[in-house]
Amino acid sequence: MTLADIVAVAMFVGIIAYALFAGADFGSGFYDLTAGGGVRGAEMRTLVDHSIGPVWEANHVWLIYVLVIWWTGFPAAFAAAMTTLFIPLMLALAGIVLRGANFAFRKYAETFAQARFFGAIFAASSVITPFFLGTVAGAIASGRIPAGGYGDMIGSWFNPTSLVGGCLAVTTCIFLAGVFLTADAARTGHPDLARRLRKRTLVIGVAAGVIVVAGLHPILHDAPTLSRGLLGAGLPLLVLAAAAGTITLALLYRRLYSIARTFAITAVGAVVAAWGVGQYPWILVDQLTITQAAGAHATLAGLLVVVALAVLVVLPAFGYLLLLTQNREVEPNPRALVRSMSRRCIHDPSAVHADDGRR
Repeated sequence: MTLADIVAVAMFVGIIAYALFAGADFGSGFYDLTAGGGVRGAEMRTLVDHSIGPVWEANHVWLIYVLVIWWTGFPAAFAAAMTTLFIPLMLALAGIVLRGANFAFRKYAETFAQARFFGAIFAASSVITPFFLGTVAGAIASGRIPAGGYGDMIGSWFNPTSLVGGCLAVTTCIFLAGVFLTADAARTGHPDLARRLRKRTLVIGVAAGVIVVAGLHPILHDAPTLSRGLLGAGLPLLVLAAAAGTITLALLYRRLYSIARTFAITAVGAVVAAWGVGQYPWILVDQLTITQAAGAHATLAGLLVVVALAVLVVLPAFGYLLLLTQNREVEPNPRALVRSMSRRCIHDPSAVHADDGRR
């Protein structure tokens, strides 16, 4: 294994981390979006706030980590992808910005109507962002990024492999979030909410599995290099993902929520890892290998030093943050979110009561 390969592996570990940690955050937006209005959806939204509030911004460290290594260690591939995939990348970036801003705005809205508006943008952005990031992965994996950059601005990401990647990214994020939210609801004493989340997560999990299996058909024809890798070196990881996903569904069905989280992480992580293994040794499939795209030897060595420092500094702090979030309690009263909001809604005091009557 060359120095460039080691740096590429370090970068891909960041991609897996972002898919798992940020993916669970993005997926939470779906449950916020479909929670219902007013009092009916307050319990779900309180749980979402509790689950992602302390960590949603911290999870972006993985995205920054990946982009810095990609840009510094493999500048030719980075430039080619950025000039070709400008549209989906900017849409994903817009989704990240809108998601974060409106997640904060909702907490400080002056009226109930404003809070619902900000919440809708937050939730919709949480679904849109992973979709476009998935199309970017599909574009790279299907060999549509020319080595010199400035490829097809539309066809590069609007194609069967990219669409499968986008749909798979969304469903896996929702599935992962559902498992985590169900476990959080049960742990903090919300059995009714846990039961509702359990049913929806089981359905989403089956849908994600169907997309993985059905998505192999268009990939076989649209991305032959990737498909050979997936059915070769990547096949054991796909089998692991299928087994872990099935076990997760069985554990959810039996209400073993805490254990289910471990297998859900394994399933999603194995799917992402299968993509990386199946694509190796290409960094831009059929265009640039990892070795061809690598920067100077000194740069790659410096990046490994930075990675080592990140492991020593960032991982303990991030782990401690996650530990702290598991010790926080959720407000047990599902009307609390609406009540606290209504105290600020002096311009629209009837909104809460009207919604309360419709639930």
